[in-house]
Amino acid sequence: MVAVDSQGPQDSAVRMFRRERSIPLRGSAAALCNNLSVLQLPSRNLTHFGVVHGPSAQLVSAAPEGVPLAQRQLHAKEGAGVSPPLITQVHWCVLPFRVLLVLTSHRGIQMYESDGSVMVYWHALDSGDASPVQAVFARGIAASGHFICVGTWSGRILVFDIPAKGPNIVLSEELAGHQTPVTDIATEPAQGQDCVADMVTADDSGLLCVWRSGPEFKLLTRIPGFGVPCPSVQLWHGTVAAGYGDGQVRLYEAGTGTLHVQISAHARAICALDLASEAGKLLSAAEDTFVHIWKLSRSPESGYTEVEHCHGECVPDTQVCGARFCDPSGSSFAVTGYDLAEILRFSSV
Repeated sequence: MVAVDSQGPQDSAVRMFRRERSIPLRGSAAALCNNLSVLQLPSRNLTHFGVVHGPSAQLVSAAPEGVPLAQRQLHAKEGAGVSPPLITQVHWCVLPFRVLLVLTSHRGIQMYESDGSVMVYWHALDSGDASPVQAVFARGIAASGHFICVGTWSGRILVFDIPAKGPNIVLSEELAGHQTPVTDIATEPAQGQDCVADMVTADDSGLLCVWRSGPEFKLLTRIPGFGVPCPSVQLWHGTVAAGYGDGQVRLYEAGTGTLHVQISAHARAICALDLASEAGKLLSAAEDTFVHIWKLSRSPESGYTEVEHCHGECVPDTQVCGARFCDPSGSSFAVTGYDLAEILRFSSV
């Protein structure tokens, strides 16, 4: 295991990223982890951004130069209850045959066509097992093959089987691996290999569960937590990248749970991780106002994952709550912050 310290923004004489034109929002992002989703549409030269605030989610489409072209507001379906439910996350799920936009809230799970124009499915959360003082919610969204997986307050993962078109979505399985609320889910294509770990789930205790997806999902290994939540997790070439509430990023071997690298990445809790899969770049963002870019690689000798710090960006006086790469090569990224009525954009120099 290798320990790595972040060197902060002063470690590069030449800046790798520059600030671009921001995208205005009608309201700020809520102070929730992973509060930014990005969908790039190269064929239309557009990028969609999704941000949550209270009972609504804001969708913005922007051209490469940052000019907002369209905005749409989506609201949480009411369900049972007297007060409007709060949305906990918005995320685009890219399936082999369609793209769906998924919203989670304190009442249920909503699935829309990718532009948010038509809701194709609604799943109400069953609060029967919850104690009177326990919050009921869904959080953590990812697509794996033709399934969409969503985490819940109870620690269960709901697996929805998605048809090639239409609204005939079925809850096919519930995965039991966590005892505390799920925080995040990450997947990567298994590329047809047997016994390959292609999904990882995280929870409020810091526990990670590694799965193999398929018609029946199989739990391969558990990676114990160490007393702090794991708000965000990613998966890259069989390596689990996990960001924790103490500012650390840890890289594990997905199949065995072996710890490869421990990075003292941030001074405050991490709120978002993202991966640019084509370039092996990892983005980490935290409540210390910093966004860091890391380069991941596999050592040919040891087979271990190695890390190099590439870039640090400070977003002054901002509680960062979401950050995502805007393209698979990691040449641009976007950041949201609490009480910040814009999406900040950065691109490579």
